[in-house]
Order: sequence, then structure tokens, then C-alpha cells
Amino acid sequence: MAQQHLKRELQPRHIRLMAIGGMIGTGIFKGSADTISAAGPGIIFSYLFAGFLLLIVMTALAEMAIAYPGLNIQGMIQKAFGSRFSFVIGWLYWVDWILVIIVEILAGASFLQYWLPSAPLWLLSLACTALIVAINLISVKLYGEIEFWLASIKIITLILFILLGFALLFGLIPNHEAVYFENYTSHGGFLPKGWGSVFTSLLIVVFSFGGSELIGVTVTETKNVEQTLPKVIKGVMFRVILFYTLPILVISGLIPWNEIGKQGSPFVQVFSATGLQGVAHIMNFVLLTAVLSAANSGMYATSRVLYSLAQNNEAPALFSRLTKRGVPIWGILVSCIGLLIGAFVAFLTPEHVFAYLMSIPGFTVLFIWTSICLAQFKLRKQYPKIPHFHVWLFPYSTLFAAAALAIIFIFFLFNAGNIINSIVCASILILLSLLSVLVGRKESK
Repeated sequence: MAQQHLKRELQPRHIRLMAIGGMIGTGIFKGSADTISAAGPGIIFSYLFAGFLLLIVMTALAEMAIAYPGLNIQGMIQKAFGSRFSFVIGWLYWVDWILVIIVEILAGASFLQYWLPSAPLWLLSLACTALIVAINLISVKLYGEIEFWLASIKIITLILFILLGFALLFGLIPNHEAVYFENYTSHGGFLPKGWGSVFTSLLIVVFSFGGSELIGVTVTETKNVEQTLPKVIKGVMFRVILFYTLPILVISGLIPWNEIGKQGSPFVQVFSATGLQGVAHIMNFVLLTAVLSAANSGMYATSRVLYSLAQNNEAPALFSRLTKRGVPIWGILVSCIGLLIGAFVAFLTPEHVFAYLMSIPGFTVLFIWTSICLAQFKLRKQYPKIPHFHVWLFPYSTLFAAAALAIIFIFFLFNAGNIINSIVCASILILLSLLSVLVGRKESK
């Protein structure tokens, strides 16, 4: 374990697919049931608004990565706000990804239950965990290759789902009567719960998009960052429309919004409701690979975040040790413990585990996105030179995104309906802040 630096073995095509794959997981395949149930078909406005904010955040991230080559998310924030704040962000990002991986693993286990209904959720989640850990113990190049193909499956499936869904919607498939726009106008209309529900659903929507900022972690293992990142960022809004709004329009068009999610994933429910049972089985398999892909990306992120923290003396030096293949093995093993805790939670509360876990990463993503915007705003005047790819309409766009994200964060933090999750999130922030002070004092001695 003599190697002390991560290897730059991720190709541009790996990064493109990882950026896409990071935002296609439980948030769309399982979480879409919660968002549609909360706001009806009009939930697409939440996805479009959150996608616009994501575009600004990702552009800010790419700008800083080009201006300061070799720095990841934590390094950028440390340069802007100092080591104590970067300590909080680094560990918060690790906690966020651990929770996300747990959600993805449990979602994978629930998809397995489609075929194995008698198997307990916790046992199936342990099997998924073992697979993810095994993949991440391979070299980063092979990891990138596996993730490339897993993400490709998700993309191809979503495109086919959209095409088949609209064909069913307009009666282009024999023996299936066209529904047209009936479910958009009946059952209370396109916005059955009003515009307020569009806003209150933003937390789950943001959780769905969490993971896109993973490219800020991969920059230290990416070749040709200056050419790769701009190409990835420019397709953000296109991906939001293609992989979120269109599938949701299909789902809510084929099934009344108030009946979605009563029988597992709405994607499988669509095909089951239309009588295409064989396709439903295929779709369930694809959904399984999709959430495992997202969990795979999450395991990569957690291990690299711990490595970065250790490099900055903000985590035990053990986490900076690499195998001969350049894999931070101890970070992977510690993150694995977090997944075992998730399996235990599933054992205790199998009926409510998703509701408990899905909203907490939404809080942390909001906090991290806001920090990225503020870091870019502060560092812009310190750049050696303005990168060729930079935030448009600066500083107005950056400040707008930071303000919008902060308002959403504060609103949900003090919302009575989120009291338990708010207490958990506030406690984590307070604990990390106290630890950052203690670590800072220890370093100064």
C-alpha cells in the first residue's frame, strides 16, 4: 500500500455516464411515486425548477475545477471558507452519500422482492451490499467501465419507457385503448393540490438530483478535466427533461396520480396495469440494475471523500491508504458499516424506512449545493484567470441559486411536518461544527 495518490484512469465517457447515472436512481424509479402523489402531474414544474438550480450549481463547480486543477469539492470549499467549514462539508457529504447508498440498496432489495416476496428486506439488502463492495474493491478504471455500462442500461431503458409509454397513451399499440390527456385533466386536474404542493415537494426532488455533483469528487481521477466537464455540464437541463419530466408525464398520463405507488415502483406499475406482465419483469430487472448503479457511484463517492479528508488531516490517516490498484480500501470498508446499519434499520422498520431516509439527504444536498454557489461567488475574484467555461450572468445567477436553495432549506428545516428529520439534520450539523473546532485546536497545537 505504498501508493499515495489516486490514479487518473477515468475516461471522459466514464464521467459523462457517471454524471447521468448519479442522478438516475431511487429518486426517479421509486421516489417519483411520492412526488406525483404529493403534487399530481404538475410535479414536473418542481423538477424543472430544481433542474435549473442544478445547472447553475454544476456550472459553478466546473468553473472552480477548471480554475483550480486538482481540487475536489472539499478542496474548493476549503480554499473559499477555510478548513473548519470544509471539515463540516466533507463529513456532511460523506453522511449524505451513506444515507443515499442505504436508500438505493433498500430500493434494490425491494425490487428483488418483486420476484422473492417471502424474502425479508434486510436479507436482500445485505446481498446487494456485498455486490457493491466487491465492485468498488476493483481498480477505478474497471469501476468506471462497470458504471459506464450500468448507466447505459438505465438511459436506454428510460428512452424505451418514454417511447412505449407515449405509444400506450395515444393508442398506438394494438388492443390498448388510448387514454390521451384524461388523467391530466380528471382527478382534480394537472395541479390537484395547487402550486403550494409543487414547492413542498422540492425536498424529494432535490434528493433525486443529488449525486450529479459527484463529478466534483471525480476530478482528481479524471483525464482532460478542462475538456470533459463543460461537455458534461451543458447537457444538464436536457437530461432533466429526458430522464425526469417525460417519464413522469407518461406515468401520470397512464395511471391516475392518486393511484400511483400503491404497488411498488410506478414504472413497473405502468406495465402491470397495461397487462404487459413480461415487460414488467424486464423493467423490474432494469430498475434493480439502476439503483445498484447509483449505490455503486455512492460507494465510490464515500471512499474518495474519506480519502480527501484524511489527506487534509480531517480524518484518520488510515483512510488515505491505497491498494496497489489505487483503491482507498479502508474508506470502502467503513462505508460498508454504514450500509449494514441501513440493513438493520430495514429490519426494525421495513414499512417506513424509505420515508425516514429519503428526506434527510435532501437537506444535506441543499446545504452542499448552497455552499458550492457561495464558494464560487467568493473565489471568482481570486482566479488566476477566468476559465473559458464559466457561470453565465455572474453574479446574479449564482446569488439567485444560493438564495433559492437557502430559502428551501430554511423552509423545510422549520416545517412542522419535517420536525424529526429537521432535528436529525440540525444535530448532525451541530455535531460536525463542534468536531471541526476540536480538530482545529488539535492541529494548531
